[in-house]
Amino acid sequence: MAPLSLSHSISHWRRCVCALVASCALPALAQPAPLAPETLPPAVNAALAQARVPASALAVLVMDAGDDARVYATHRAQAPVNPASVMKLVTTYAALDLLGPGHTWTTPVYTDGPVKDGVLQGHLYLQGGGDPKLVTERLWLLMRRIQGLGIRRITGDIVLDRRAFQLPPVDPGAFDGEPLRPYNASPDALLLNFKSVVMTFSPDPASGVAQVAVEPPLGGVALPASVPLAPIGNGNGNGCGDWRGGLKADFSDPLRIRLAGAYPAACGERSWPVAYAAPERFAERAVLGMWQAVGGQLDGQVRDGAVPAGLSPRLVWPSVPLPEVVRDINKFSNNVMAQHLLLSLALNTSNGPATFDAARQRVATWWRERVGADVPLPDVDNGAGLSRTARTTAQALGRLLRTAYASGHMPELMASLPLSGHDGTLRRSQNAVGLAHLKTGSLNDVSALAGYVHGAQGRRLVFVAIVNHPNAHAARPALQALLAWAAGQP
Repeated sequence: MAPLSLSHSISHWRRCVCALVASCALPALAQPAPLAPETLPPAVNAALAQARVPASALAVLVMDAGDDARVYATHRAQAPVNPASVMKLVTTYAALDLLGPGHTWTTPVYTDGPVKDGVLQGHLYLQGGGDPKLVTERLWLLMRRIQGLGIRRITGDIVLDRRAFQLPPVDPGAFDGEPLRPYNASPDALLLNFKSVVMTFSPDPASGVAQVAVEPPLGGVALPASVPLAPIGNGNGNGCGDWRGGLKADFSDPLRIRLAGAYPAACGERSWPVAYAAPERFAERAVLGMWQAVGGQLDGQVRDGAVPAGLSPRLVWPSVPLPEVVRDINKFSNNVMAQHLLLSLALNTSNGPATFDAARQRVATWWRERVGADVPLPDVDNGAGLSRTARTTAQALGRLLRTAYASGHMPELMASLPLSGHDGTLRRSQNAVGLAHLKTGSLNDVSALAGYVHGAQGRRLVFVAIVNHPNAHAARPALQALLAWAAGQP
């Protein structure tokens, strides 16, 4: 036999390697075959039956996110449903599209008198501009920045101008009777730390107490510096149990927080966020407390008021950029930030303050122009989904997600959504781990998922599934089964 040429040998070697690779390749996940309209995968029907939830309580749309718009599953997709926090998808994408990813909010600072030898001889004004994330650490930085102007003492008042939003009075317990839950905080043009305090308990066994730290510091509010440690053995198996209940906290007096119980040392260090009992006074308490904490002196008081005409800002304090706010809203389902985002769509669009009505009107105009007049406009209510009246359809959310996927803002929106099995409100999910970016929604009678699923053969799918039923929480396995089916997993 004649010897093989070098080129022939290389060609033969390549064919052998390719054949070997092909024979060892793992089979690709099977793309789910499209279902007939109003048909659900068997595993979904079984999970609904187990939860005693009828199929008529579920709205579904699973379709290709790309150009071909192939529909894989549709069930009651045009039925109006309450989406709970999935409504945040409308608010956050509208904000990215209308305001732009580089958008920031500002908090201007004014003075009406001269500064001499560290003393401001007059008033200092903080003008709220709707910053959704003026949290404790950023408030501290703002106070330090004011001191950088040479101000250590103020002979007049610190005046809070909160007129950028015009909102009706809100009962923080009206939604679900839980006024001390931070998720019930209401918007404020000068929103500080979501109108909530965070108490951190650090056990000190040598002293027999747990040290109590509170952020932000609240001027004029008394609270214990420590609480006794609970006897060993109290609580559940690990000795921690219902540690919040064991503290016997009393928040009824806004000027005095009482802790009549004890804290289990076995809990280690824990934090407890609580909405302030007098939310309308929170900003003044937080500003006074932080000004004092950085060593500032105030001869007058902290009060509401207006910046006098003709003053120019001494400094303008910027917020974090919009994509960071969108990420917090979607990853952790922050309600008050979502409401701020909706209201921000009405800022500077008229001569008056921002209102929910004006913001909803802007969303309606944007929806018709950007998403499509042929798809019913969602009733966004307050933009957060913390609502009994908000309504949309799976079809509308699907169109929104496909529009966003084809836009330049797709990376920001998708990255803001919880990644299944990894972070945010989906960190404990065990289905489609790492394959789904989904916003979650949950109310007493609502369970919802909507976003994007990375399907077989690298296809990206739009996924919307919403249950409205008194047993909605029991139907979560049905949503997970649909998710597994969409991802092409067995």
